[in-house]
Amino acid sequence: MFTCCQHRTRLHLVHLGLLALLATVVPCRADSVPAEQWSFTLTPYVWLPTVHGTLNFNAPPPTAGAPSVALEPSRYLNNLDLALMLGFDARKGDWSIFADALYLEFSNEKAAVRSVSGPGGIVQVPVNSNTSVGIRAAIATLAAGYTVARADSGTLDLIGGVRYMTMEASLDWQFAGSIGLLPQAGSTSQRDDLWDGIVGVRGRLNWGGSNWFTPYYLDVGTGASALTWQALTGVGYSFGWGDLILTYRYLAYDMKDEKLLQNTSFGGLALGAAFHF
Repeated sequence: MFTCCQHRTRLHLVHLGLLALLATVVPCRADSVPAEQWSFTLTPYVWLPTVHGTLNFNAPPPTAGAPSVALEPSRYLNNLDLALMLGFDARKGDWSIFADALYLEFSNEKAAVRSVSGPGGIVQVPVNSNTSVGIRAAIATLAAGYTVARADSGTLDLIGGVRYMTMEASLDWQFAGSIGLLPQAGSTSQRDDLWDGIVGVRGRLNWGGSNWFTPYYLDVGTGASALTWQALTGVGYSFGWGDLILTYRYLAYDMKDEKLLQNTSFGGLALGAAFHF
């Protein structure tokens, strides 16, 4: 399974735990090369992430103030309205193509406008009496891979592709008093569309001769964002029909200044079933 927004997320490009796992995979032997026929995997899953970061809205007309809203990671799971996820993998020999698509919707979440920027500078907002945000996000990844290592201990694929994210955020604010750049109450919404190229690795590590295994995935990319990266690892169990997989998945975006999202991350547990055919 490819499983598959005021605090600033630190982006750790080198994930030491994953690299330690990758080091255990040895080069493939000639007699372990798979047959040249297509195989497919369909993976419906549920990912329940929390969101951490900042939303920087443009100034809603006719005002001159651009609000900056802090997203608190401890609150969003309780306000998750809808989550749809699906992964697909097609493989022939050492080559593979995979896709992952998800849709997340949060609404009516209590938030706080931390500051408002305008022609005269940045004004801090001390009191928000009734402020909420809503988020709708769709993320899709399409990539190709090539298996560079295959053994009894596991596999290692090199991957390259694209990730697309579209996100719409709405803000309803009410302040305890006037701050000048914005009216005491109002609303605004904004949307970002992001295309990024990605490269990375993926695979699995087998637990001896048992049905247990550890899936892993790591990618990094850039494009519309300054930097995006994603990591996943967990545990899986193989059955005759496919696999059950429980993982922790983390997706981060370090955005350019003019973008809505600023240093935003999504992280949480994911549970899925991979059907092989």
